[in-house]
Parts: sequence; C-alpha cells; structure tokens
Amino acid sequence: MHSPDTVLRVALPLPLPRLFDYLPPDAGVAMVGGRVRVPFGSRSLVGVIAEIGPVDPGLGELRQAEVLLDETPLLQGELLDSLRWLARYTHAPLGEVFATALPTLLRHGEPLPDTHAWAWRLTPEASGTRLRGKPARLAELLGDAGLDEDVLDARLDDWRPAARALLKRGLTERVAVPASAHAPMPESGPVPNEEQDAALDSLRARRGFAASLLDGVTGSGKTEVYLRAIADCLASGKQALVLVPEIGLTPQTLQRFRRRLGVPVHALHSGLADGERARVWAAAWRGEARVIVGTRSAVFVPLPDAGLIVIDEEHDGSYKQQDGIRYHARDFALVRGKALDVPVLLGSATPSLETLHNAESGRYAHLRLRRRAGEAQPPTVRVLDVRKRPLDAGLSPELLQAMRKALDDGGQVLVFKNRRGYAPVLLCHDCGWSAQCRRCSTPLRAVPMTVHGGGRRLQCHHCGARQTPPMACPDCASLALQPQGVGTERLEELLAERFGDVPVLRIDSASTRRKDALEKHFAELGTQPGILVGTQMLAKGHDLPNLTLVAVVGIDEGLFSADFRAGEKLAQLLIQVAGRAGRADKRGEVILQTHHPEHPLLLTLIQGGYHAFAETELALREAAGFPPFAHLALLRAEAQHADAPMQFLHAAKATLLPYAATQREESDGLALNGPVAAPMPRRAGMYRAQLLLTASTRRALHQALDAALPAIHALPDARRTRWSLDVDPVDLY
Repeated sequence: MHSPDTVLRVALPLPLPRLFDYLPPDAGVAMVGGRVRVPFGSRSLVGVIAEIGPVDPGLGELRQAEVLLDETPLLQGELLDSLRWLARYTHAPLGEVFATALPTLLRHGEPLPDTHAWAWRLTPEASGTRLRGKPARLAELLGDAGLDEDVLDARLDDWRPAARALLKRGLTERVAVPASAHAPMPESGPVPNEEQDAALDSLRARRGFAASLLDGVTGSGKTEVYLRAIADCLASGKQALVLVPEIGLTPQTLQRFRRRLGVPVHALHSGLADGERARVWAAAWRGEARVIVGTRSAVFVPLPDAGLIVIDEEHDGSYKQQDGIRYHARDFALVRGKALDVPVLLGSATPSLETLHNAESGRYAHLRLRRRAGEAQPPTVRVLDVRKRPLDAGLSPELLQAMRKALDDGGQVLVFKNRRGYAPVLLCHDCGWSAQCRRCSTPLRAVPMTVHGGGRRLQCHHCGARQTPPMACPDCASLALQPQGVGTERLEELLAERFGDVPVLRIDSASTRRKDALEKHFAELGTQPGILVGTQMLAKGHDLPNLTLVAVVGIDEGLFSADFRAGEKLAQLLIQVAGRAGRADKRGEVILQTHHPEHPLLLTLIQGGYHAFAETELALREAAGFPPFAHLALLRAEAQHADAPMQFLHAAKATLLPYAATQREESDGLALNGPVAAPMPRRAGMYRAQLLLTASTRRALHQALDAALPAIHALPDARRTRWSLDVDPVDLY
C-alpha cells in the first residue's frame, strides 16, 4: 500500500506531451513501468506509470486510478530507459511511445498471455482400447510419452478431429509443456569462404557493444554469417533479435533459420493475429524466446538475455515508421544495442549512405564480402537504348527475344516494373481529359487515378479512393477513353499472351494481400521455366536459384526526381533487383531498358558499382549540406482548408526563430526553410505544407526543438491543424 501523499504520474496514449496525475488504487503496489487503468473524462484508459512521487499541494483534488494491471512491470530496465530516450529524440509524447512498444492486447489492458506449448498424450483408459483409422494412427504416434502439437502437425495430416474424438471418450488429454520442449535438430550449413570467416572472426573478437556493417554483394552469403553469429550467441546462452524489412521476407528467413538453429524461432510482424503477437512478446519478456525474427515493430521486444541484434537489408526504407511515432527501427536498434552492451550487425549489398559514412569514418567496423558464395558468378549487365524503338506495353523486341531465349534454355525471367496496376492514367484520346483523384488534386497539380483490372476500376495510390471508370469522356462525350502507360497488370497480360507455354506470375502488393501469398506464388513457380512480373517487393532478399534474366523496365522517371535521396533509392533498387539473377550455377544477365542510356547515375553504377556511386553521392551531399553531413527535422501540417497549415507553420517558424538565431551566433547554426506547400500539396482531401529545420549538429537541432516545442503546442493555430514532427525524415514528401 502507498501513503496517502503518493501520486502516480501516468503516461497515457494521447497526443499530449505531458503526464497525468492520479492517486493510487486501494489495492496493489504500484511500480514504474507497470500498466494501470485510470478514469479519463467519461472513459477509462490504460497507461503506464512513468513516475511515483509525493503529491503537489497545488494540484487540487486528484482522481483515483481504477486498478493496477501488472504485479511485475512490463516495461523495466533497459527497455524502459530506451523508450524514454526515444520519446526525447522524436519529441513525441511518452504515453504514445509506450503504447507503440506494446502489442495491441497488452496496450488495451489484457494480461500477459501464457507462452507454453501444448502436447497430447494417452490416458490410462486408452490401454487395451481397440481403435481404427486415424484415431489408431494417432494413438500409435502418441505412444507412452505423448507428442507436442508442432510435431503432430509435421507427422500426421488433419490429426485434430481424431484427437478431439479421443478426448471426448476420455482416451487422450491435452497438457501444457514448456515452449522449447521440442526444439528442432540443427542442420549443418555450407563451409564459410575466406571472406565470411574473416567477418565472423571480427565479430567474435569484439566484446560488448560494437556496430558492424556487413557490406556484401548480392548472393555473397550474408545470411550464412548471420546464422553463424546467432549460433555463437545461443551457445553463450543469450537471445538474438533479427530485423527484416518486410513480412514477405519473414517466412523465407524463418524457414532457413529453423533448419539451421537448434531452438524455436519466433516470428513477430503485423501479419500475425493480435494474440500471437502478444504471445511472442511475452515469450521474449520471460526470456523463453531465444531467437526473434521480425519486421520494424519487433525492435520493441524485451531482451532480458540479449546477446546480438542483426538488421538485414539495413538500407530499406520500410524500417522508418511514417506515421504516429516516426521512429527508425535501425537507429533505435543501435541505441538499444549500446544500452544492452551487445553487438549490432547491419547487413546490406547497398548500405544507406549514412551507414556507409559511419563505416568509412571508423564508427562502425566495415566487413566486406566482395564475391558471391559458392560457384555463383555476378550477372552481366546490358543497357538497352529504346529511343525510337517500337515498344509493346513498354517492352522492346530485343528484350522479348532475350526473354524467349532464357526460357528456352530452361531458366526463369524477372520483369521489374515499379508501378502496380494496369496503367498509370485513363486518357481521352480526342480531347485530352484524364481521370483525376478528386481528393488529392489541386488546380495547379493533377493527381491521376491508376487504372486497375484491365480498365474496370480506377484507384488513387495515394489516398486509396476508388471509382468506376466513366462510360464516355465527361468533357467531350467521346468513347475514346484509353489507358495510357504500363503497370504490372498490363505487363502480366501481355506476357501471358506472348509466352503462353510458361506460367506468368505477378508479385505486387495487390497480388500478395492474403496470408502466405508470396510463398505460394514462389511454390507455384518452383524451378520450372516461367516469368515473374513485379514491383520492388521482388528486389528484397528472395533467393531464386533458377532465375537467369532480370529485365528492368520503366526506370526513367526515377532518374529526374527532386528528392535528394532519389538517386540513392534508385541505385539501391537497381542493384538489389539485378542481384536476383544468377545466384546458383547458371550465369545471370540483367537488361536495363531506358530512354537515357548516358545518364550519369546509370553509367556510374555499371562501370563502378554501388560504391562508386556512393562515393560520388556523398561528395555531393557534403557540398549541399544534406545528411549524413547535416541533421534534419520536418514539421508537417495539414487541414481541410489550404490556409490553415501555412498559418500554423508561419507561427511555428516565428516561435523557432529566436532559438535559430541563438544557435547560429553560438556556432553550429540552425536554418529554417519554408514553410512551403508539400511536394504533394493535397492528399485525401487535406491540404499539406511543411517547414524544414536543418542543423550541422544533432545538438543544435534538438536544443531548438526542446526549447520551442512547448510554445508550438500552445499555439492557437495548433488546434486547427493536424501536425507532426519527423526527426531524421527519410523523404520530404
């Protein structure tokens, strides 16, 4: 029990930068990091106790918390401290940060779930009972010791109805067993080559926190290095966390990890049901989950016995959360690694320029894998100039011939087009009218709706709005409405007509919505000759040993973007997708089809590779004062009326100006750029504007934000707009 002068300072999941004071409930002992249910207005909310202290006499009458939800705090030790750091760094409300870190069920006040596994065994009554069919086969499998449900799944199809039938007769029982009772037997992997051995030796020589960049060409065996580093971690009795960029990679990674490691491997990603996510988080909290493989949000799992953190494809943009708490999972993993005093291994064939700069300046160890593992050879790269050439759905005759040859030789083809849908726009051939999104377009900037379903549906890829195409042109009543441009659906249609003798499979976000859809597509293709058509989903880590030709089409629009990161993103995408070719014993080929064969970015990549591009780009970034040589924060605002965001940002700029001037006089300097309309000035009916803050040091940036944000929150205009702060923005859109 607490003394009557004790107050609980509770962090609630609200967009308010403050804590809320409550008297302790009558029962239980409150602890910092524990969840508590409290009254808030006319409703109840679940929050986390951030502080416990004496009552301030000036607070007036306080309401009493309803109930304490945890006997042991869910957030404690390193994780609690790291989350406090994240709230300070992102300048986000602590309650929202805590809520982001907890799985949905725990956020809503549910108890920490059980994490044991289940097994079935025969009862004494089963002895001597005559059984037939599947119940008899099940009883034979169970024997005297019983079996874990996972083992039964592998050994007997559709065994559950038989088990339930025997349970009703009192012949079987279901019992809880430790989750790790039936660990898989580990398989031995390939013998590491000299470069892999050198990387592993460097990792083993380090003690405590150390960040290492595993910089390896595609197909160089980075995953093998991860597996052996994780095995070393497990051998010392520690936990390992592995972050992967997308759900699509998780099943493939899990399958390989489970074959190689002698412990259960737990998955954590948004495709799981809420209950399963809570169970994995609880297993990590209890120290039972020894290997956790997950996407961005897995960076928040508790690691009481931490030994290693691995970040695969560390350059990938999906590690950055673009709404809510705008954290970067890679950067937060490094913060946690330092707090836990464990090594952090970042892997990529195309490291982000920030990570590469840290490695080259000595902040990270730079481990290189320059050649492909085994007998695999790097693919040959050919640039195909399609100026003045006839194109069929965006494909040149030379490219179609190369595809035919690759298929006839028994190989597979990947056609990469980073635009889903059938066509980018629906156009009237007679008067030039085009279908535009009414919620995203402005008089000065039209946003076309993408054609889907072969022309049967229009959809905006920015706000999701859908509509049926008009029967005739709304402006001139002409019937000459034509889809213009090429998307993955149109490519799929053309290639299915041209190559009817092989399967043609489309891989994009529309075709992989269902659970395990990506794995099913790959299983359907197998190793037979066939064609994959897809977006950047196909560029990420998939191992297709029979893929011999990669055709890259429609990259020209990415060569002339105003985004300062556009060149880096395009270079990474091209290298990653090209790396899918020739990963086994067959030599691969990459064909880049373009109207700009002499573009400097393409020439640099082809002649010198990614590192030559990175060296040039880093020099340009330094001259222009962009990251990693400067630090950015982006203040975004949006409202239904165009004036409100600009008014708020002008008021915010006025609030920041004194701090910017002070910093400039002292040394480092803080520049305020804007406010201006966002590059996409309207989306989903909301007008958007932004103010960019730039500083040469993090300290200058955060001191100004710390000083100005309380006043910005208090601005009258702040209540009339929806606004957010993004520290270290990945894009400026």
